[in-house]
Amino acid sequence: MFRRTKIIATLGPATDAPAMLEKLICAGVDVVRLNFSHETHTAQQRRAKAVRECAEKCGREIGIIADLQGPKIRIECFKEGEITLCEGDLFTLNATLPSNDGDQQQVGITYKQLPGDVRADDLLLLDDGRITLKVKKIEGGRVHCEVTVGGVLSNHKGINRQGGGLSAGALTHKDREDIAAAAAMNVDYLAVSFPRTAEDIQEARRLFQIAGGNGGIIAKIERAEALVNYEEIIKASDAIMVARGDLGVEIGDATLPTAQKFLIKKARDLNKVVITATQMMESMIDSPIPTRAEVSDVANAVFDGTDAVMLSGETAMGNYPDKAVIAMDRVCREAEKQPAARSSDHRMTNQFGRIDEAIAMAAMYSANHLNVKAIAALTESGSTPLWMSRISSGIPIFALSRHISTRRRVTLYRGVYSTNFDDTQLVDTVQANQILIKELLQRGAVSEGDIIIITKGDLRGVAGQTNLMKIVCVGEK
Repeated sequence: MFRRTKIIATLGPATDAPAMLEKLICAGVDVVRLNFSHETHTAQQRRAKAVRECAEKCGREIGIIADLQGPKIRIECFKEGEITLCEGDLFTLNATLPSNDGDQQQVGITYKQLPGDVRADDLLLLDDGRITLKVKKIEGGRVHCEVTVGGVLSNHKGINRQGGGLSAGALTHKDREDIAAAAAMNVDYLAVSFPRTAEDIQEARRLFQIAGGNGGIIAKIERAEALVNYEEIIKASDAIMVARGDLGVEIGDATLPTAQKFLIKKARDLNKVVITATQMMESMIDSPIPTRAEVSDVANAVFDGTDAVMLSGETAMGNYPDKAVIAMDRVCREAEKQPAARSSDHRMTNQFGRIDEAIAMAAMYSANHLNVKAIAALTESGSTPLWMSRISSGIPIFALSRHISTRRRVTLYRGVYSTNFDDTQLVDTVQANQILIKELLQRGAVSEGDIIIITKGDLRGVAGQTNLMKIVCVGEK
């Protein structure tokens, strides 16, 4: 059985050995993530090159995501490396303090505009919500707080304001340099951290294209403001990532599951790809097996229709990177057997704006009402298989394209599998059908006597021109 939900693995020190990278790809990784919050451009370039070489060796297409750091708002450093805060302590976030002079009473901050963004009684959450400070007053560059939830606080921990509202822009100077580097690496997707509006996504796309990048743009939903502006952000993006770490801190952990389900549904309704991320199997950083709660978390994301599930520290720095992928693969496959992962009422009451979209929907309707074993979509841009993948079903969709960029981009689409195929070199359309059927037979996707659906365009080699659907019985002349 082809697994439909895609698996993203973050690369890091634990995956740098060539043998481990090959293990991850053989275990079922579809897309890798380069985290630009860490490492140099040279290190990330080396990883991207290794992925391309290993994927070719394994006979697969693997997509690459470059994930920008964004305006991570952090404290600076303590003289002794860390302190312990207790409930009721007074503590100051001081924008004027030298970066290494933090002590039991105060610490510097990287985001110098923080005093202008907060008010008395605001709650500031540090270290992903493990420590909570209540703002008492602001004096110049000092934010005086009372500790309401204490704990150990160490260098460079993040700061969030509960409810959002910090004014830091989505793209930093570092991000702009990283965008140019990512374009030079020919990545397939660029992930934008902490966007608040569609304009943040549009600016990232403009900079990426100027630098020569032609991949898709992923909006990471991790600010409270992004939830307010969700529709415009989704429409401006090619995909979204439900980045549950910072988002959960800003909106509260109890609200997060509802937000996740809402975002997955809205992305699919708007024909966009959606990734579910953060702490999906975090215990596997140190354990060879996941917890039961983590298994349920991954399965529920599959039931909700996520295109991909993402591993972060589990593969980047964990002790069992390949076992984490194997466990996630196992859970996704089992979840996909359930009816909840196969039913869909997507766009049943909507009109279609394009002919190729209508063909895609007609193909899926026919496939779900016939005993169709596979769908073969001859595609230039990948749009037709994307629309098809918005319909939940158990039918594999093969995106046959002569463009390697398209084949790599569809690695993120749920239930879509890329195949190198160039029908522009074939004059006879019957011959083209026979060759693609032979390809599906070789992949074990179909057998003699199976029914398949083929979609393509009269104008071969032209994007957006899919206007034909053909139902074929394998083996018949």
